[in-house]
Order: sequence, then C-alpha cells, then structure tokens
Amino acid sequence: MRRTILAAGASGKRSGYSSRMSGAAPSAATVAPARALRGRLRVPGDKSISHRYAILAALADGVSTVAGYADGADCRATVRCLRALGVTVHAAPETGRAGAAGRTLTIHGLGLGALTPPSGELDAGNSGTTMRLLAGVAAGHAFRTVITGDGSLRRRPMRRVIEPLERMGATLDADDGRPPLAIRGGRLTGIEYAPPVASAQVKTAVLLAGLHAAGTTRVVEALPTRDHTERALAGFGAAVRQDAEGIAVTGGARLRPVDLAVPGDPSSAAFFAAAAAALPGSEVVIESVGLNPTRTAYLDVLRRAGAEVETRMTGNAGGEPIGTLCVRHHRRRPVAIAPAEVPGLIDELPVLGAVAALGGGIDVRGAAELRHKESDRIARFADGLRRFGARVEERPDGFSVDGSGRLAGGRVDAAGDHRLAMAFAVAALGAEGPSVIAGADSVDVSYPGFFAALDALRGD
Repeated sequence: MRRTILAAGASGKRSGYSSRMSGAAPSAATVAPARALRGRLRVPGDKSISHRYAILAALADGVSTVAGYADGADCRATVRCLRALGVTVHAAPETGRAGAAGRTLTIHGLGLGALTPPSGELDAGNSGTTMRLLAGVAAGHAFRTVITGDGSLRRRPMRRVIEPLERMGATLDADDGRPPLAIRGGRLTGIEYAPPVASAQVKTAVLLAGLHAAGTTRVVEALPTRDHTERALAGFGAAVRQDAEGIAVTGGARLRPVDLAVPGDPSSAAFFAAAAAALPGSEVVIESVGLNPTRTAYLDVLRRAGAEVETRMTGNAGGEPIGTLCVRHHRRRPVAIAPAEVPGLIDELPVLGAVAALGGGIDVRGAAELRHKESDRIARFADGLRRFGARVEERPDGFSVDGSGRLAGGRVDAAGDHRLAMAFAVAALGAEGPSVIAGADSVDVSYPGFFAALDALRGD
C-alpha cells in the first residue's frame, strides 16, 4: 500500500514523495514537481574522508575518535571489515540538523602491520572504496585476506589496484580482474607509480601499502585527484612528502592516534546545490560542509551554468576546510566539461547532467570511468533522462544533454546506484508531472534520509 511520508522538521507539510515501504529510504519513490527549494540544512559526513579516517585510526598506535562519521552503508562496510581484522570500534549515534545523521566512532588502533587474520571473507558490500583501500592495507600483512562484495561490486574491475600492489610484492588473485580479491601480503618494497587513469582510490591503496613497505612509495599524478589521503596522512603523523607532481610516504613510520571531525560531504551537498541552481526562485544554504578545493569543482560548473554561488569559510578540521555554501537560481547557460576536469567532478557528473536537462544543456567528454561505477552510469543515466523526456546523446566516454525542452516525468530505474537515484530525483523536481524512481532505497549507501531532507526544502 502506498503511503505518504512527512519529512522530519517539515511541520506537517504534505510530502513531495511517497514510498511503498517503511524505513529510511523507499524502494520506489514518487517525486512530485517543485516550484522552488528554499531553506538551510546539513548533509551527512564526507564519505571519502570517513573511510580514510577509520582505516588510518585502525593502523595508529592508540585510541582515536572520529566525530561525524558517515552512516551510509558504504562507510558501515569499512567499519565491519576493520572489526573482522581485529580492530575494536565503538559507535555512538549523533544527529545533526535536517536529518544529517552520523556516528562518533572510538577506534582502538592496533598499529602498522598488526591487524589480525579474519575468520572469513571481508564483505565490502557495494563499496568500491572499502575494497580498494583495504586491499592496500591487506597487502602489508603476512596473511591471506579475501575481500568480496555484493553482485554489483563483484562486477567492477580491480586491475588498477592489483597491478601496483603486485609490483610492491603482494600476491593478488581475482577472476578476470574482478572480485573477490584474494590477497597474500607480507614484505613490500616501495615503488614509484603513475596510475594510467586518475583515481584517488588507487592512489590511496598504494600509499596505504607504502606505509607498510621498505623505503619510499611515491604516486605521480598526471591529473590531480582529491587530496583527502594526503591531508589525513599528515594528520596521523605519517612521514609524507608532497610536491606538484605527486605524494610520497616512507614506510615504517608509526601513526599517532587523533581526535577528528568529518566535515559535511560536498558530493551530497551537490544534489541540493544543483537543484537550487535549476529551479527559479530557489535559495539553499548548506552548513558545515567540506570546502576542500579538490572537491568543489562542481560549484564552478554551476557558476558557469548561471547560478549564484557563495562560499564562506568557518573553520578547519584535520586539515580539511569547512564552511557554509549558498546557492541561488539566477539563469541557465550551456556548459561543456573537458576531460581534464573530470577527475574533480566524477561523482557529481550525473546530477550536473540532470540539472542541464532542466535548462541550458551540457556536454561531457573524457568520463569513461563512469561506466565502471556502481552501474554503467553513462548508459543508465542516459536511459533514465530519456524516459523523463530529455534528448540525450550517449558516447563511449561521456554524454550530452539538450536542455532546450521540457521534462514530462516518468518512471526510471536507478539500477541500485545511489548517485543516479538522487540525480533522477533532482531532475524530477523540474518535470511537468510526477516521476517514479525505482531502486530509490539505494540512497542509503551514502545518504540515509535524503528524500526527507529534500522534501523539507520544498517551497510549494
């Protein structure tokens, strides 16, 4: 039976979506058009930073606390795997404004190379970040670790992380380069590695292995990727050096325990910022959000597309800048995304494309990596927007969206991909009629409570 959901903090206002199940996220969400979005909110803790803080705390000598740890399924998978490797982790709930739930973790670090053999396979769920980062950690331990995941994750390619870890001295077995990954770690030697495709996850896996290796491990990047790992390594006291081309760690340096707070996730904030940019009369303010410059390229794209975007720095936590973001609708202009921009926009490209379908249009090139995420995001995104009534051209390495028409609304399938589910919800806000998003429960991977937070901002 279909029921209407009232968003927390919405003062009894009738919701703009409904679901077919109870719980944090609906299995299928019906999203009604909105005239505008207006209000303030906080988003959950940064997923990328949460993974890194938890793993480095597990490798530190002593007890660390991580406040604002993201409570989505991906970050819970990392904690689950760390516990299976012998790490004691206590989690206490905390709730920020507008439903941005998180956790405060107390992590009893075991020290470098001191994790214990798991009794079974490590289950990374749907989290490619968990699998790749823990592969780097497991490579430094002299026992066999098998990391698996759900059906989607077992289809994702892992050769990019297998190759450098094998060069360092670990042994990795996989079925045609796909999970499960069986890792036999041990004595590693530092290397210099230039990833053939820009990837913060591969960079991080190599550097985590490098903490356990003899000598120096250096990663050279042709295109810069998000730098949360570099900042976190320095915060935990690693022997890390950085220059214009890359980052190096010296193996064997002990990590110190720290107390850290995770800033709000800019990739989660992007959905609300983009929706505000798309809908006339909208103004959304996002508080305590991460403003790391390697994560805010989407704001520059929104400015190019005609939105008014303001940021104000309010603090710094663990080397990560934090502040307030305000986005207002102003006008809509077409934008083009060049290949050199893609590494800094890889998570936000679907929602930028969704907004472009509501006006202005977009052309994206050099983004073939999107085909190897939780789904083939190019194919699934193009199919979904077409079902809404948009004109979309799909290419091997990208897509273009004609923003000159109107979206009618319709039924789309998020294919178990949290970022597609949220991007389709943003597009649905500007459609002429209601839209149904199948697989909407996938938002729990990164943003439990997403639909309630979106609903509380409706200016209907």
